[in-house]
Amino acid sequence: MRPALVRALVHGALVLILCAAACANSFAQAQPQPQPSQQAPAPAESPSGGFAISVSVPVVNVDVVITDNNGNYLGGLHKENFRVLEDGVPQTVSNFESGQGAFTIVVLAEYSKLGYGYFLYNARNWAGAFLRQLQPQDWIALASFDTRPHIEVDFTHNPGEIERGLAQMNLPFFSESNLFDAVVDTLDRMREIKGRKAVLVLASGIDTFSRINLNNVLSRLRENDTTIFSVGIAEPFFNQYVQGGDLTYLQAQNQLRTFASMSGGRAWFPRFDAEVPGIMSDVAASLRNQYSLAYTPSNGVADGKYHKIKVELVDRDGKPLVLTDAKGKKIDARIFARQGYQAPIGNVN
Repeated sequence: MRPALVRALVHGALVLILCAAACANSFAQAQPQPQPSQQAPAPAESPSGGFAISVSVPVVNVDVVITDNNGNYLGGLHKENFRVLEDGVPQTVSNFESGQGAFTIVVLAEYSKLGYGYFLYNARNWAGAFLRQLQPQDWIALASFDTRPHIEVDFTHNPGEIERGLAQMNLPFFSESNLFDAVVDTLDRMREIKGRKAVLVLASGIDTFSRINLNNVLSRLRENDTTIFSVGIAEPFFNQYVQGGDLTYLQAQNQLRTFASMSGGRAWFPRFDAEVPGIMSDVAASLRNQYSLAYTPSNGVADGKYHKIKVELVDRDGKPLVLTDAKGKKIDARIFARQGYQAPIGNVN
């Protein structure tokens, strides 16, 4: 065989090998990357008892937190102590769970130049305070938003990964704060996660120019069973530098309160850093002290309408439950639960 022909064959083989390697590499890069919702805890690791609204099995999940007027969590209640009403009609509670189970949470932090960087400073520091409330079995992710939502750290059991993600949030490029887009994006990612789950929103509450409006956010909240806890990071700034109140900020506060109340969560607006550790402790304690209830709507209709939910405490005879403290003094219970749900549309099997 001629040397020139040998060289040509060897050269051709090398070209084919390099082309094959390049194609393989391109294929690997083209594979869809898993989304955070896909990397969420597997059912075996997540607390049992979580249910999602479904067209074929319309089970409604309601997570309930009970406290007294001083914010102390009231445990020891049983299934028969809860009465759930849908549009005023009592429902049969089919599933009941209580206990100190693990939870899944997304910390959603505002990452913008609003407040001259003051808001970002609070968001980072206050998120760090929440990490001390975690237990090894808890799942946590870190997301941020400016002009759009960003996933900083996907779901993990390791708070150190979240700390590193927070440390990298130090140079915001935009002054925009598209809160509405970020909340809806996060809720969509949380939809299929079972068990105790929540979003901790660390934001001013100000939305600059989201693609969707407030009504869109409220509609998505009605369709989702994720609890939202809102912590306003702008209160110290407006309290110190804006006297007499600010309509934009008052509206922002109201939006954060609405997100929390509709989903069964709570909202805080701390003025001082010293308040933050107690607030973060309350967020974790609320999740760990949830009573998880589930029922199948008695009307059996998938009408696509919004149905109001009310949770009451009753004794074994169905009368209002009277709670007392160690001294026999009556306790006024506060009930935190989602206000309703959006029914699916279609025939129920």
